[in-house]
Amino acid sequence: MAATGSVAPWILRIAFQTFSFSHPPLPNSCIHGTLRSLAFTTSHRHSGASGICHLAQAVKGNVDDLLRSVGDTSAIEEVKHILEMARRASSRRNVLHTDFLTPPVLKESVTALEKLADVKAVAQGGYPQAERCRLSVGHPEALTSDPDIVAALSITGNFGFQPCSHGDFLGSILGTGIAREKLGDIILQGEKGAQILVVPELADYIISSLEKVGNVSVSCAKIPLLALEYEPPRTKSFKTIEASLRVDALASAGFKISRSKLVNLISNGDVRVNWATVTKNGTTLKTGDIVSVSGKGRLKIGEINSTKKGKFAVELIRYL
Repeated sequence: MAATGSVAPWILRIAFQTFSFSHPPLPNSCIHGTLRSLAFTTSHRHSGASGICHLAQAVKGNVDDLLRSVGDTSAIEEVKHILEMARRASSRRNVLHTDFLTPPVLKESVTALEKLADVKAVAQGGYPQAERCRLSVGHPEALTSDPDIVAALSITGNFGFQPCSHGDFLGSILGTGIAREKLGDIILQGEKGAQILVVPELADYIISSLEKVGNVSVSCAKIPLLALEYEPPRTKSFKTIEASLRVDALASAGFKISRSKLVNLISNGDVRVNWATVTKNGTTLKTGDIVSVSGKGRLKIGEINSTKKGKFAVELIRYL
């Protein structure tokens, strides 16, 4: 789902994060322009041919193990492709780029890349809360700065009397003939139109090809990433006392629906935790987890404390 002023998942809420593989994967965040970046590097650097051979052996010997650890089975093929891309880029000492990835694929990919030696990856969506991002991978000596791989366009028209939805903009853009993976987030701007993120090589094509969104005539122009107008997510926090930290208990409390209905949603594959589909009602949640329920929105698990009666006082943050 593209950003429309709504919340982004855990991996999309910050502008820059650096992970060291010698430490647990807890992010240290800082702002880095308007680009959303994740940099992954190893604590054991190798130089020359030994580093290249180490990476090649790691990918060749462990790719099946890495893929078995992928929680979202629908992402396996794309993660496999990205792992192979990382191997090629690092062995050749160059940098390769993916198209825009969905949050589940991005999450699973960076989790797998954390386990490879001599690989650095940078994910960019154009702004701090972007959901769809491109991933650049390469050897740390080659990937020394954030590549310029995301372009922004402004789509303007008279939408005051004919408002258009996210689907209207998406359909019209794809109607020009470009593939969905070449398009990032769509930021709706009400009567003004929308701003979109695209791969730079297709920016001019969209400008010349997109003439209407719905029944509204539009014009397109390139804009700098600094000109993107996005809003931080609106949230509402409240606390609940629960006997367990199971997903069916906390999600039912957070979304104000019955536990039995939540169980049915899990059975139908409509519940995700950190973008991975949940298959078990008893999945245990922890602070920082993001729960998504189709048609209901998203929920973040906040602070968790034990009560004197052996239960759990849990802060739930509902995204509006």
